[in-house]
Amino acid sequence: MGGRPPAPRVEYIPAPPPPTTVATPTQSLKTQIELTRVSGEQNRLNMETGAELDRINEEFYTGQDLRRYRQRGAEERLLRETEGEQLRATRETEGAQERLTTGVRGAETRATRKTEGAETRATRQTEGAETRATRQTEGAETRATRATEGLQQRLAIGTTGAETRRTRETEGAQTRLTRGTEGQQTRLTRETEGQQTRRTRETEGQQERLTTQTRGQEQRAAIGKSGEEARRTALQQEQFRRYKEDRDFRQSRQAYRS
Repeated sequence: MGGRPPAPRVEYIPAPPPPTTVATPTQSLKTQIELTRVSGEQNRLNMETGAELDRINEEFYTGQDLRRYRQRGAEERLLRETEGEQLRATRETEGAQERLTTGVRGAETRATRKTEGAETRATRQTEGAETRATRQTEGAETRATRATEGLQQRLAIGTTGAETRRTRETEGAQTRLTRGTEGQQTRLTRETEGQQTRRTRETEGQQERLTTQTRGQEQRAAIGKSGEEARRTALQQEQFRRYKEDRDFRQSRQAYRS
């Protein structure tokens, strides 16, 4: 396969047998010598023609081999260049995919941190508003209590001892009512603070779970994308290998037929 074809068969015309001298009364010696000379020249001409055909065949098939070797070297060089280009393209694609993955991961992390900051600020704002409302309610109740006490004191001064005793009774009743109101307001305030604190903790837990879920989804998406790129690269390499084997086989078969 791919070697030189057999040389063509050259059949030489055999020389005629030497003439037999027969003594006949009609054939002369000169004619016999001329026939011998012609036969020898024909034999030499046949030998020269055969040698010339051998030289022509050798030159032709030697040139065929040289051209075949040059063509094979050119194909090998082209194959190596194609393999290098495909390898460089694969490495470039891998780098680009890795950079895109890193960029997406950074963007998701920044978005998560931004959301966490916004939720924390909202929680702190809610806590401040609730604390201020509680303090405002306590101040209003205290001022109302002090106003009632002053009014009762002024009424007590303008009355008799009975009024004073009634005033003292009223003051005792009012004091007890005030203390009861203050205790009730304090308990309501503590209850409100507890509810707000629990809601804040629930909101923080919910946001943290959402952040963890989002981070997991992004990581799984990045891993799936990397796997897809790896499978695509392996498929391209396998297709190129099959293409190279098929091309080599067709070239070998073509060279054998030539």
